[in-house]
Amino acid sequence: MFQSRTANCIERSLQAPIASETKLRTFEQRHLSVSRSARYAIMGSLEEDLSEVWIVCHGHGQLAKRFLGRFLPIERSDRLFVAPEGLSRYYLAPPKGGPHPPNTPVGASWMTSEDRDFEIQDYVRYLDQLHDEIFSVVDRDKVRLWVLGFSQGTATAARWVARGRVEPDRVVLCAGLLPPELDTESAARLVRRSPLTIVLGRHDDFATPERVAEQEMRLKAVGVPYTTIRFDGGHEITPDVLMRLTETTS
Repeated sequence: MFQSRTANCIERSLQAPIASETKLRTFEQRHLSVSRSARYAIMGSLEEDLSEVWIVCHGHGQLAKRFLGRFLPIERSDRLFVAPEGLSRYYLAPPKGGPHPPNTPVGASWMTSEDRDFEIQDYVRYLDQLHDEIFSVVDRDKVRLWVLGFSQGTATAARWVARGRVEPDRVVLCAGLLPPELDTESAARLVRRSPLTIVLGRHDDFATPERVAEQEMRLKAVGVPYTTIRFDGGHEITPDVLMRLTETTS
């Protein structure tokens, strides 16, 4: 009896109509341009009789105001320091059993690999707008303009100079790598007025000999003149490095 019922069930299942193949849904992603607030920090006064303006791009996980503290050793009344902050902020520590408490450290990032082309476009436009804001007050013809990037900010600074409206007198890239898409034409914008300056710590785990050699080969391939400053330190900007930079100003 049991075998007969089983056989009947199998037979009925074999005779049941087969469902048509299910069509997978497709999802389309689109983009919408929006206005938003961007934060930046300054050290110095736009109203002073300035000789230099430094626009400095922080590294991954840093905030603009704290990053400016690195430049206190070279603070002068005729120098204005401007630190734009990355548009994406996040908690630096994971939550522990509930929401983040108010004192949880926060950092900012310039971009990730997700939707990278639009993120790059967004921060280039942002930095252009900040540049225009500063030089609506400061006479550009009377100051020397520095653009400095640290760590993740090196690619940010390089892309901005290559793609944006800024025309700096000096470009300094500290403890980071050139953006991978940089070609001969865009790289030429980095050195319009002076050679590119690369700053590397001898004990920086990020600046391995292989990465340094690869970057030097890329710079030569795209025809970029550059100088390298090496210092006894790690993944950082030190007072000694800043003093050496300002001493080599021509």
